[in-house]
Amino acid sequence: MHGQMMDMPLLISSIIEHAARHHSDTEIVSRRVEGDIHRYTYSDCNKRSKQLANALSASGIKAGNRIATLAWNGYRHMELYYGVGGMGAVVHTINPRLHPDQIAWIVNHAEDSALFFDLSFAPIVQAIADKCPTIKHWVALCDADKTPAISAANDLKNGLTTGVVIDIKSYEAFIAPHSATYHWPEFDERNAVALCYTSGTTGNPKGVLYSHRSTLLHAYGSCLPDAMNVSAKDCILPVVPMFHVNAWGLPYAGPLVGAKLVFPGPMLDGKSVYELFEQEKVTFSAGVPTVWLGILQYVGANKLSFSTLKRTVVGGSACPPSTIATFRDQYGVEVVHAWGMTEMSPLGTLCKLQNKHLNLPVEQQQKLLEKQGHVIYGVDMKVVDDAGNDLPWDGKTYGNLLVRGPWVVKEYFKADGGDPLQYNAQGQGWFPTGDVATIDVDGYMQITDRSKDVIKSGGEWISTIDLENLAVAHPAVAQAAVIGVAHPKWDERPLLIVVKKPDAQVTREELLAFYDGKIAKWWLPDDVAFVEAIPLGATGKILKTKLREMFRDYRLPT
Repeated sequence: MHGQMMDMPLLISSIIEHAARHHSDTEIVSRRVEGDIHRYTYSDCNKRSKQLANALSASGIKAGNRIATLAWNGYRHMELYYGVGGMGAVVHTINPRLHPDQIAWIVNHAEDSALFFDLSFAPIVQAIADKCPTIKHWVALCDADKTPAISAANDLKNGLTTGVVIDIKSYEAFIAPHSATYHWPEFDERNAVALCYTSGTTGNPKGVLYSHRSTLLHAYGSCLPDAMNVSAKDCILPVVPMFHVNAWGLPYAGPLVGAKLVFPGPMLDGKSVYELFEQEKVTFSAGVPTVWLGILQYVGANKLSFSTLKRTVVGGSACPPSTIATFRDQYGVEVVHAWGMTEMSPLGTLCKLQNKHLNLPVEQQQKLLEKQGHVIYGVDMKVVDDAGNDLPWDGKTYGNLLVRGPWVVKEYFKADGGDPLQYNAQGQGWFPTGDVATIDVDGYMQITDRSKDVIKSGGEWISTIDLENLAVAHPAVAQAAVIGVAHPKWDERPLLIVVKKPDAQVTREELLAFYDGKIAKWWLPDDVAFVEAIPLGATGKILKTKLREMFRDYRLPT
């Protein structure tokens, strides 16, 4: 017997439509690439998203087509989220910090039909334009008079260009001729709305394709009091980039509850972000630990305080206990530890106290709050041994962390990497996160390691395998391994460990210079250590655990 309720598909267009109708004059404030501050309302955002949908349709973009973005957090990027997703196409946010070759690979794998970019990323467009045959439209996120002239470059290293001038449109000229009257279509809520690629720590990056349903459920879950706890009383500034797992869902959660949004654009230094906090009366923010270190340093050095900021979510890598304590004790700001993954849309756990913890001594409460936290409804998790057997929730036994839920990936885009799930006896699929963790008796999870030995530097991943493969390509190198070494600002930084070929000579400087132009600059190892031998396991795999023990007390040059 069916319930007798309306059947309305869970589509992201309903979020912006809701905000425009019920929070019409609530502000969206953006610091633009040009440096000025732009203000408008949810009502304006909805109208311009509809103009964009009309412009895309007129340009031959159809439902299911992928539309790429290389953009900071700002109002035009927000319009792309809703205009592209609302019409039934797929917004494909790309991390501009990747190497241009990786960006071109991702664009081609996704078969993107158009690419929208902020002016800061014009050099990337110049580097990839003649390598991306599926892109029909290149659109610069700017006014018509700021449209850049770009000619495709084949061989940037030697300064040779193909001389092919790319037809770049300005965003404002692209949408201006089109009406703001547009009826958001209804379709299956399981249709794709957004695409985000993982950092490709092993092999090539993999695409995670989010549905309207999963995105809307994730937005709902993220607003719960024990999650982000956002409401129409809040003013939210997402420091976490919109190119990184949809800014942790905040561009959907904000309009869902009718909160004011503040987008920081390209200026993420402590001074710029702090000034926006104060000027716009921000109450809530979210970002990786490195950004908060910069903000705390600026505020501390200038003897300032936060007049409206009440809480921030910190994730992407473990937040140092000292940062949590400084925020709490010196500034009265609550830090909520969170954990998630691209494959999880991204929220998995957030760390808040429960009723039973309220009478604990403060030290015990703090120990608890240093964990990655407790699931919100919509995520289930467990730890298992290598044979897949469930391990106890005692806060001590660590194992492979598995998750499941309606906003957890089932398979990667184009089925690359096959079906990643592990199935239990009941036939339930669990996604193996690649993290090693403990879960305590109250269900609080703590990450203890990354099973794949990935390096996390300032919340961004660095692939040790890529760095090792490049090093081994040097004629003087017999073997190479890369491990993460603790760093006071970036959590950890790569150390390159090298065994030289017999009779070969090579210096630290020569090896580091060998990476020039082959990787993103921030991937460059901070130091090189020469060793007689690298410990190998039975199957010839490098034993990273042994290497970490050997270099446990290693101090990087500063």
